[in-house]
Amino acid sequence: MSAPAQHPASLPELSPRTPTGPGERPPSAQGPSAQVLSAQPSSVRAIAQAARAAEPVGLAEVNERAELLVRFDRSYLVPVEAFADVAALLTDPRRPHAPFRILTIDGRNTFRYHSVYYDTPELRSFHDHRQGRRLRFKIRERVYQDSGERQFEIKLKGRRGDTVKHRRPLTGDGTPLDAPSRSFLAATLRQSYGIDAPRALHPSLSTDYLRATLVADGERITCDAGLVCTDVRTGRTVHGHEGLVLVETKSTGRLTEADRLLHAHGLRPADFTKYCGALAALHPTLPANRWRRAAHHAFTGAVRRPPPVRAR
Repeated sequence: MSAPAQHPASLPELSPRTPTGPGERPPSAQGPSAQVLSAQPSSVRAIAQAARAAEPVGLAEVNERAELLVRFDRSYLVPVEAFADVAALLTDPRRPHAPFRILTIDGRNTFRYHSVYYDTPELRSFHDHRQGRRLRFKIRERVYQDSGERQFEIKLKGRRGDTVKHRRPLTGDGTPLDAPSRSFLAATLRQSYGIDAPRALHPSLSTDYLRATLVADGERITCDAGLVCTDVRTGRTVHGHEGLVLVETKSTGRLTEADRLLHAHGLRPADFTKYCGALAALHPTLPANRWRRAAHHAFTGAVRRPPPVRAR
């Protein structure tokens, strides 16, 4: 069965739903109170403040302008000071192009995400990514905690190295391991890759974090903070560094303005994903050299791989 969705204590509800009068911006679009923010990690404060400064945009318009189920993703581990500078430039109303706006749903502009990743007992998905195999995939259940919406998602790698996402809603008692989800997985892998779906799947890792999403035509920037990753089998947990925002630029392929601004701050894309990076941090004996450095930077208290024992 799917691991239950839990709200980590470090991720409070920052965007309460409050009715507003005609023409008035929702309080959540103005941002959480200074008192609420002052008790949060600096990364959570940074994305909440960036959301507060941006004009809102609704989900329907986001899906029309930048749904990007087929896209190129670039991940960055961004210190909060650099993030604040980049976000301010992108959302500035005086920006030569239309400023980025903040995804806002029912008066909320920061959202709590809970995901459970599924893998084989031998961690096939993890190792396929480690080895750079073209026919690789990730399987997860994503829970949008503020709305209760649940999705079963399959992320594939396209021929150009792009990310291709397939998903179906989960309702009621539905899980990624029930018959409809299994059929969906089998059909997706057969049609996309011509391979059979793995028979044995188990929950392997859960992630919780707070997200704000900046949107412009044909591109999105997701800004994640307060990351908590838990090994479902052992219960071991690692926490994202509170001074870093995990930024992902998502576009149809070109280098975006956000990428160029991050490069100007001396930042380059990190070889990092939440799933593989967290497993590298949680299991120092896994062969995960490609993620080890970024994982040690991204997580507080990440375990270093023990040095090899030399024969005497």
